[in-house]
Amino acid sequence: MPLSREEIAERLAEAGYIADDELATAIAIMQLLKRPLLLEGEAGVGKTEVAKALASACATSLIRLQCYEGLDQSAALYEWNYQRQLLAIQAHQGKDASQIEDYIFSEKYLLERPLLAAIRQDNPPVLLIDEVDRADEEFEAFLLEILSDFQVSIPELGTVRAVSIPHVVLTSNGTRELSDALRRRCLYHYVDYPDIERETRIIMARISGASATLSLQIARMVEKVRKEDLRKVPGVAETLDWAAALVGLDVSDLHDRPELVHETLMCLLKTHEDKTRMTREVTERLLGRVA
Repeated sequence: MPLSREEIAERLAEAGYIADDELATAIAIMQLLKRPLLLEGEAGVGKTEVAKALASACATSLIRLQCYEGLDQSAALYEWNYQRQLLAIQAHQGKDASQIEDYIFSEKYLLERPLLAAIRQDNPPVLLIDEVDRADEEFEAFLLEILSDFQVSIPELGTVRAVSIPHVVLTSNGTRELSDALRRRCLYHYVDYPDIERETRIIMARISGASATLSLQIARMVEKVRKEDLRKVPGVAETLDWAAALVGLDVSDLHDRPELVHETLMCLLKTHEDKTRMTREVTERLLGRVA
């Protein structure tokens, strides 16, 4: 049975992901309609973590397809184990060619890749198609066909139909505009940077030893850092790295260790340009606004 929005939010929280109401609603509708969910947003806001937490919430496996430029069908769908096939051909020399062909093009020599593996699970897995915008348009068109029918045609074996419909989550950082056809096939949710309250809860849920006071200070400081003119705005992943570093260095209040606060900002800043811009004076100014 599909989970309610409240149940989804609760289970995601148990898995360490603090979802807002809109995301919980999107996941509830995704399960109800059995439609893919497209998550867009800046890098580091937690799109991939949604799929990981969802797999935990649904007590199922996570199958991940990492997209990249040049990704083709064989890497995403299936391949034949050519080395074992060659060995089998050599071992069966002298036998009828058609029998050998039937033997080497059997399940024994089939290598499942993420898309094929996802539709052959008895228990519907979470299929994460990560950074789909990095793949080529040709692969996007192929992907659209798979997501529409949830079946695969393998010439040597025939049509493989889905045993169960996976929970499909696609993520995009917006490096390339996705086709209208793919967008129409999916439900859509934009994952933004969390507000202070939610980021505080995220820190407390993910970082052992982070007090409510320190977590709130970190969330407020990160919010102010994001408003600076930075080349790479820190995401939630960077916030968690910084929080873990501060807790590990026994910082309980940012105002007690301003020098250490500035030195550990390396966890948030990812370019030389941003580190140069974030001077000690800037850090002190921002820290002065953190209650």
